[in-house]
Amino acid sequence: MFVPLYDGNPLRIIRFQYVTGAIIALNAAVFLFTDLALPTDAAQAMAFSLGVIPSVLTHHADLAPELEWIPAPLTLVTYMFLHAGWMHLIGNMLFLWVFGDNIEDAFGHFRFLLFFLFCGIVAALAHTWMVPGSNSPLVGASGAVAGVLAAYLVLYPHRRVWVLLFFRLPLRVPAWIALVSWILFQFLSMFVTFGEDGGESIALAAHVAGFLTGLIIALLARRRSPILAKG
Repeated sequence: MFVPLYDGNPLRIIRFQYVTGAIIALNAAVFLFTDLALPTDAAQAMAFSLGVIPSVLTHHADLAPELEWIPAPLTLVTYMFLHAGWMHLIGNMLFLWVFGDNIEDAFGHFRFLLFFLFCGIVAALAHTWMVPGSNSPLVGASGAVAGVLAAYLVLYPHRRVWVLLFFRLPLRVPAWIALVSWILFQFLSMFVTFGEDGGESIALAAHVAGFLTGLIIALLARRRSPILAKG
């Protein structure tokens, strides 16, 4: 639908978005390693070993012994640092770079990291609940990034964001228009595609769950902090 380009929302408390930058750097490094350094079969093995496989997490199936690198619950974290292609990686990291710095500024470095990981974990659990028998590995930071978008919607709804609509048309719109449009598109797509492929091709339930988790946390944080309430 659109990609964000720039929001012009300055940092007020922290000097630099170290956690946001570290997450982006780690995701990029992992992808470059798997895409350029590993043969295809090894990269696929990594996805099955470190991605979230619903059937394994729900004990409907077992991984081959050579793929059991870590306990299945730990994949709820590791899956966020794997991506299925360049566009998957760039899209997630661009959204995180544009919107994540201000959420890190609002929450602080450590709490932002916990927030990001928690949204991603809930997103993976929601996907698992929707397709408990799926043998396809879930990878990507989309669910966690969706939580960041929700927090931005709560804290900075009227900030204007430059977006590239349909990858062609640059527009400067209020953040709430871009982010509400994004989540509505996810909701609609989830109901359309779930009946067609069981929701496995794109983990839209994870996007929605991550967004709702971020929304709730940001609303609670804003109620408790006068600084956040001022946005």
